[in-house]
Amino acid sequence: QVHIAESGGGLVQPGGSLRLSCVVSGSSEASYAIGWFRQAPGKEREGVSCFTTTTELTRYADSVKGRFSISADNAKNTVYLQMNDLKAEDTAVYFCAGEIPFYGAMCYVDPQRYGDWGQGTQVTVSS
Repeated sequence: QVHIAESGGGLVQPGGSLRLSCVVSGSSEASYAIGWFRQAPGKEREGVSCFTTTTELTRYADSVKGRFSISADNAKNTVYLQMNDLKAEDTAVYFCAGEIPFYGAMCYVDPQRYGDWGQGTQVTVSS
């Protein structure tokens, strides 16, 4: 059974940085996509970024391009989301999710594609 766990959230001042981690366990499948999503109070879940092990290509939402970066450590089955120049509007619960297996060249940030979800980690950007 696939298990996904996020960590790394917290309180940070505007302009600061955080790195979220997503550990994927319980699957022997080498080809999959990992997506990061976020949900602010009263808003729908929003796709932030994704990464696929098939091609290592990445995708970003326009709202985070140039500020967020997704990467992976395959040996640790971990995908990271480096978040720089954080803004108040980045405040949300951040979720990691897996589309397992996934054999496409490019991943998608559509939450409906992802079947395995972590519990989420809170990111608060405030002075």
